[in-house]
Amino acid sequence: MAEKISWPHAPLHELSARGTYFLTAGTYRKQHYFRGSARLKVLHRGLLKVTRDFGWHLEAWAVFSNHYHFIAHSPHDEDGAESLSQMLGLLHEKTAKWINRLENVVGREVWHNFWETRLTYEKSYLARLNYVHQNPVRDGLVAVANQYPWCSASWFERTARPAQVKTIYGFKTDRLKILDEYDVAPEW
Repeated sequence: MAEKISWPHAPLHELSARGTYFLTAGTYRKQHYFRGSARLKVLHRGLLKVTRDFGWHLEAWAVFSNHYHFIAHSPHDEDGAESLSQMLGLLHEKTAKWINRLENVVGREVWHNFWETRLTYEKSYLARLNYVHQNPVRDGLVAVANQYPWCSASWFERTARPAQVKTIYGFKTDRLKILDEYDVAPEW
């Protein structure tokens, strides 16, 4: 008799180490639940609020109709990054209930899962910062990243030193292995 092999249905979240994380979260079946500026605004504001409330320090973020990315440092007062699951659970619960109320739907699954990577190499971290800032350009939503209001590019360009912006934006992103197979809605 062949040995039964379990097949994982979700990524394993190993959040025992404090550090800097790159994260992608997507909607169920990649549905565009957050299409349009009013919905994107709610998701964007929710992401900024929960990360602040849970003590995560955001470095970069990009919010779209069916997914989002961010890079953040885990809280300094925790041994690990275990609060990430709780933080995202709260964000996903609140935004799912809001969308379902808005569309008069009961109990619909809105969020699917999230995938995180702990960043331990400086070049990988810097390249991913550029990736997140430039994601709206890569997805064809804007010609220049700072024109997209639901990402961190304009904030980064205002708050960082010009040399730092030039350095980050100079990092190549084409060789990064990032789960980002989402077609975004053009309305924002």
